[in-house]
Amino acid sequence: MRGRTGASRISVVLAVVAALLGGFTLSTGAEAAIAQDPGRPGPAHGLQGVGSASLSGASTSDLKSWVNARLANDRKRRAGTLTVTPAPAPKATVTAAQTLAAAPGTSALVLYDTTGPYGHLGELYAMAIANLAGHFGTVTAKPVSAYTAGMVEQYTSTVYVGSTYYGGSIPDAIPAAFYQDALKTTKPVNWVGDNIWGMANAVGVENFKKKYGWDPTNSYFETGGSVGNINQVTYKNQTLTRKIPAGFDGGVLHPAVVDGPDYPDITELAQAKDANSGATSPWAIRSGNLTYVGEIPFTYVSESDRVIVFEDLLFDSLAPATTERHRAFVRLEDVSPKADPAQLRAIADYLYAQKIPYGINVIPTYTDPKGAYNNGVAETVTLAQAPQVVSALKYMLQRGAVLMNHGYTHQYAKVANPYTGATGDDFEFFRAHVDAADNVIYDGPVAEDSTIWAQTRVTAALNGFTLAGLPKPTLWTTPHYAASATDYKVFGQNYTARLERSLYFAGTLSGGTVNPARYIGQFFPYSVKDVYGTTVLPENIGNYEPEPYNNHPARLPADLVNSAKANLAVRDGVASFFYHPYYPVEPLKQTIEGIKALGYTFVGPTALAQ
Repeated sequence: MRGRTGASRISVVLAVVAALLGGFTLSTGAEAAIAQDPGRPGPAHGLQGVGSASLSGASTSDLKSWVNARLANDRKRRAGTLTVTPAPAPKATVTAAQTLAAAPGTSALVLYDTTGPYGHLGELYAMAIANLAGHFGTVTAKPVSAYTAGMVEQYTSTVYVGSTYYGGSIPDAIPAAFYQDALKTTKPVNWVGDNIWGMANAVGVENFKKKYGWDPTNSYFETGGSVGNINQVTYKNQTLTRKIPAGFDGGVLHPAVVDGPDYPDITELAQAKDANSGATSPWAIRSGNLTYVGEIPFTYVSESDRVIVFEDLLFDSLAPATTERHRAFVRLEDVSPKADPAQLRAIADYLYAQKIPYGINVIPTYTDPKGAYNNGVAETVTLAQAPQVVSALKYMLQRGAVLMNHGYTHQYAKVANPYTGATGDDFEFFRAHVDAADNVIYDGPVAEDSTIWAQTRVTAALNGFTLAGLPKPTLWTTPHYAASATDYKVFGQNYTARLERSLYFAGTLSGGTVNPARYIGQFFPYSVKDVYGTTVLPENIGNYEPEPYNNHPARLPADLVNSAKANLAVRDGVASFFYHPYYPVEPLKQTIEGIKALGYTFVGPTALAQ
């Protein structure tokens, strides 16, 4: 993703390290960059601009008010003063014949909240769950208010994500039929977040306790008047992070377990720990057919975050017979017609010697319309005009590489978006700027965004490979991981899969107008069929970045290896990362050796969909 500006961050220290590695030569872009003002670096592929909460700025701004409102309701519930109006009876019923018509194969039903001032969050979180469930089979997602009796029996498993805390001015939107069916069914039910106490009240608290061994009506998010400082979750011998800033933490529900011969034992699946008190409590529990997760784990995520628990727990209900398997994948990033052929060959030789298949993300047209790297003179070079680079790419393809398409020009028009306007530095399908606090902020789709506009760029990109005598790539990675819902659908029509992190917009599930100001960013530990209908291959542990930029810390080989270790908790997960070939081979070697030592097996990108 970061191209020549990324190379400009190569410091004198790195140059010395390169010399110590024995004859490593800086690329021409890096040499030129060292001779000039280093300038700003471009952002890495992470969820930059989406906000640290993995949400768009508009949705992130709602989080604090949402947290305050739900904790206020939780206190009222504890005090016995929260009035809850039951949901109205559904307008439609499911016949016995319909109930028996279960979806073929593995299927998931995802139910979500839509009411209240923050109802849009429900759809965003439901998309995150639906995407993950798309790894296993078909997915049906709908508002929980649309649930009708017997629906759970039509699916392999049901997931309800509670994001609207019902009570007071917000009537309960969960039909009584869902509460009753969740209790009666033998099918797995996964309940995430709020309103599990509503189920206990609806089916009878004692009935709930006798089936599940705990009492949600006596379980709360705060202890001692505070949510505490839960900063880690332990699961399958892996310690996962939970980093939520003060004021934005809605806490983790502390389940009130009941003891006695009349109550079943619960299984603590994952354990939360408070950094201040050292106290531990369940983060996820299971009893009978019900798995309960004590918070919605899709905000403030990282490559080693507690969301990994949820990603693995889905196997229990959707593919319990899955065999333990840990694969790894590496791709080389931001290779344009201005790349250094010698450095490409050097990295290709290393990977070939290690028998490591890999992907190589190629930008078919390099352009610098403002002359940022050419003394103020505009410059454009295509692959067909760079025979030495094409020769190096063919050399790599003969030695285990898979060609991938990384945009058409990896920049937008003749403007800084947000850095230099040059290929590799800037966004192509989204507008962005850097604010006064040095944060990258996403501004939304480009002005001319449309199906035709996106298809024109894709067609031009594919033609660029053909004109250079290269095969047409079948895999795509969006520049800087940011595009509109329209663009993602175009990519899906032209490539067999995307390999990336992605944005998912409000309105996608409902089929209504897509809201470009409200979206959630997500990355995956395994391949999924996402809500756009596209196969998305994983990139979940980030990239090597030796220096900090835009308020993001440096990310060294040890950091990538630690993230890979955390992802061992996913029973059939992938440790997928990328590397810019303008950096020396040694950090890549350290990363690969560290990941191998954890027991991962490196595979090519086409294997990731299997």
